[in-house]
Amino acid sequence: MAEVLKLLQREHGHIAKVLNVLERQLRHFDQGHTPDYDIIDSVLAYCLDFPEFCHHPKEDLIFRRLRERDVTLPLAARDLPGEHQELKALTWKFSAAVNRILQGAEMPRQWFTLLGRDFVTSYRNHIAMEERIFFPAALESLSEQDWAEIDAQVTDRQDPLFGDRLTERFAALYADIQSQDQDFAPATQPRS
Repeated sequence: MAEVLKLLQREHGHIAKVLNVLERQLRHFDQGHTPDYDIIDSVLAYCLDFPEFCHHPKEDLIFRRLRERDVTLPLAARDLPGEHQELKALTWKFSAAVNRILQGAEMPRQWFTLLGRDFVTSYRNHIAMEERIFFPAALESLSEQDWAEIDAQVTDRQDPLFGDRLTERFAALYADIQSQDQDFAPATQPRS
């Protein structure tokens, strides 16, 4: 398998762990408790930054190569860049709601829960589509030369949560993931 696909699948696993944290916070909120809004805010900051600037550009390289080869993708994968933009917009919408709450605004509990669940479901469905449809179509359609060229173009930015150095911004999120996931490998100490 191409190195970039292995990396993308590993990143999908990381994103899933972040979504698990958000789901736990939403369940807590749904039960009438106050969630940890700082952790929710960190989840959303991660989902705004990492996919946009590190993860999706790798997928876009594969998508463009498939388009260059005039590969007809299955219907569900034909607008991958559009789906990435929809996820970004949904993330911004949910982030804005969290920021309003952090600034003291009141909003209906049910609306907030539904927005959060929509965010998680949309992300999980998108990842599932890529794993079941997009990646297999790419593996079937692209040559070893295509993969070598894609791998050579990949520039990997340090993951602020799952990389070698944990940034301070994500320390509480990291601790939450680590407390829930026995297989989570410790990173080095947080940095400012």
